[in-house]
Amino acid sequence: MGQLRQEVEPGEAGLDGKALDRLDQHFAHYVDEGRLPGFLVAVARGGRVAHLTAHGRRDIAAGLPVETDTLWRIYSMTKPVTAVAALILTEEGRLSLDDPVARYLPAFADPRVHVSGSGADVHTRPAAGPILIRHLLTHTAGLTFGFYHAHPVDALYRAAGLESSVVPGTDLARTVDVYASLPLQFDPGTQWNYSVASNVLGRVIEVVSGQPLDAFFAERIFGPLGMADAGFHVPAEQAPRLAELYGDTGDGGIAPIPGLPLRGRPRLLSGSGGMVASAHDWHRFMELLRRRGELDGVRLLAPGTVDLMTRNHLPDGADLRSFGSRPAHDVPGNDGVGFGLGVSVVVDPSRTAAPVGLGTYGWSGVATTTFWVDPGRDLTVQFYTQLRPKSSNAFFPELKRLVHEAVTG
Repeated sequence: MGQLRQEVEPGEAGLDGKALDRLDQHFAHYVDEGRLPGFLVAVARGGRVAHLTAHGRRDIAAGLPVETDTLWRIYSMTKPVTAVAALILTEEGRLSLDDPVARYLPAFADPRVHVSGSGADVHTRPAAGPILIRHLLTHTAGLTFGFYHAHPVDALYRAAGLESSVVPGTDLARTVDVYASLPLQFDPGTQWNYSVASNVLGRVIEVVSGQPLDAFFAERIFGPLGMADAGFHVPAEQAPRLAELYGDTGDGGIAPIPGLPLRGRPRLLSGSGGMVASAHDWHRFMELLRRRGELDGVRLLAPGTVDLMTRNHLPDGADLRSFGSRPAHDVPGNDGVGFGLGVSVVVDPSRTAAPVGLGTYGWSGVATTTFWVDPGRDLTVQFYTQLRPKSSNAFFPELKRLVHEAVTG
């Protein structure tokens, strides 16, 4: 078990301690109002943690506090780890970004694109080209999520048992075969649509490596980086450290809701959102990226590979709002933000919803967890709570604004 600790005073790292106090007070107010159970926030400059706060409860009913070693369901923050795993295989020559997915998953050999109709009366045509590995990494494959409720293909996902993006009771291989049996929303590479693509990529990693996804992550990423608590389930000895998961109650309050089946190894290993981790674990992962592929003498990726991962891959400098295919992406929070290989990337800070540096990259999880790396300011930030809101929340723009106000140099 690793323990995240503050290493320097804020002033030594070019941060305003009073502004960071305001950040803590801002989110503590949400805890006091009963809108958050508790939270952990950590800010580092040059890899040294200069601000670390754990506040509130990880389990309200049990009266257990958030602590620096609390374990968090990070959901979609799993996706950058899946991307790193795929890039490790790419560097080894076992995978190429321009490989057709069908080379490894034959069920994707003849993708078809939705043309018209819905339900049983759907009309499709052959896709203009194959789905490539890079399309999975950039969410431009034409895949979707069943919970969007915005397109006839979304409804087909729900009809196939994919309301929560996976087929209950199956493994990753079977769920991915179901994805392949459904039409695409658009030709691969022509639009951006956040989707189940990282699960498909996770299955590709299993096929190419010959290992289950959890074994590959543990052997090639978690072990070398010293991410001792990261994984797809919580062993019995770690279970008391796992935070309870909460949801909105509709009246401004929160109440416990079911979370991932983390007690015992899950049958389906989700490359899209299956992980649990501690703040120490994630600091190590952010440091790998900040240091361009190396940490404490262990190199997992070449510098150029991390640079490739963390630059915008949408065409002509497009952002998520302009290249996004669905109404769900036509939101102010997607202005000025492009997408790399498994992470978002800021391409125009003058248009982002909150102040943030050019080239800043990161991602978030549905239980209100987030991280970002700002290369220009040598800044890394991570924030955790365990709240699945019914609609998008304002916590992340507020967090970015408050961190921005704390940077003095």
